[in-house]
Amino acid sequence: MRCTGPERRRKAAAARAQEGYTPREWERLNRRDEEEKRRQIRLGLMAAALLALVIALAYLAYYVLIRSHDYDLGVLYDKNSSTFGVSAYAMTDTAEGFAANLCVTDTDVNAGAVDLSALSAGLFDLTNLEVVYADDLFTTRSMASLTKVMTALVALKYGNMSDTVTVTDTVYDIEYGSSVCDIREGDRLTLKQLLYGMLIASGNDAAMMIAEYIGGSVDGFVEMMNEEALAIGCTRSHFMNPHGLTAEGHYSCAYDLYLMFQEALKYDMFEDIISRSNYYAEYTNAEGTATAVTWESTNHYFTGEAETPDDLIIYGGKTGTTDDAGACLILRVKDLYGNPYTAVLLHSDDKNVLYEDMNELLSLL
Repeated sequence: MRCTGPERRRKAAAARAQEGYTPREWERLNRRDEEEKRRQIRLGLMAAALLALVIALAYLAYYVLIRSHDYDLGVLYDKNSSTFGVSAYAMTDTAEGFAANLCVTDTDVNAGAVDLSALSAGLFDLTNLEVVYADDLFTTRSMASLTKVMTALVALKYGNMSDTVTVTDTVYDIEYGSSVCDIREGDRLTLKQLLYGMLIASGNDAAMMIAEYIGGSVDGFVEMMNEEALAIGCTRSHFMNPHGLTAEGHYSCAYDLYLMFQEALKYDMFEDIISRSNYYAEYTNAEGTATAVTWESTNHYFTGEAETPDDLIIYGGKTGTTDDAGACLILRVKDLYGNPYTAVLLHSDDKNVLYEDMNELLSLL
């Protein structure tokens, strides 16, 4: 038989009376029990929420650190792959290419644009790094005193221009009647003076003294020339002497001479020398007395023997002439806006034709 509500209350009151609780005390105990139950429920919910948060964080860490790097490697070496391709790497620290600042071609360029007697010719735009004209750039030929561009380059790189050089009898080991500065055994000049004399007056005697002083011997210096040529990419050049007089195994090509010239122009002194029409030098001769000389340029543009093309400035260069090499010339030229060019001619018929050829070549600018 089920108890009614009033009966349950009577029984509960009887139970409380038996336990010694008043109705008020019993009510207080009931409220405490209810609060404890609610607290336990809240703690359970908080524990569940914390567990869920830990699980979520653990999964997030797993995904970020491990799963996010799982890519489809169906094409293992695809250059566009974000994992292995070139796009995955910053290229800011890569080395600059060897020819990054050079004019480059492997064929003739505009070879029919002008009519030249020279067997090899090149015209290079140094601003836009373009070959304006190229005809037989890579055929090896004798290059006469254009050799002295490499002699100067090695001297500037390895020599101390303020050193004093005492001329030895090696100065006479050159072809009689060739171009000289007319220095004598026992004379004392600075290496700088010898360099100016070699490039401006095309002194073969100065070239011999530069070579012997820096290389320890002329042969030692020539070895340095060949090593330097290879280092700057002149693979079609080989030197047997520092001055350019005809010798078996002594040759270069128009493009290699352009490379040498550009490398030498990195030195301010070289740029200054080739821009001069003459040079005044004072030195001590073999008798110990002061001697003075003015060396004049062999460049006909500077001596007035050749007419300078309109709207161009002949900044300077180097000449060379032998029977085997013909007449040769390499120039640094600027237009009226200051844009630089290098022009080179090998084996024109003679000196007069050489400058006619050069003006014809420069007309392309």
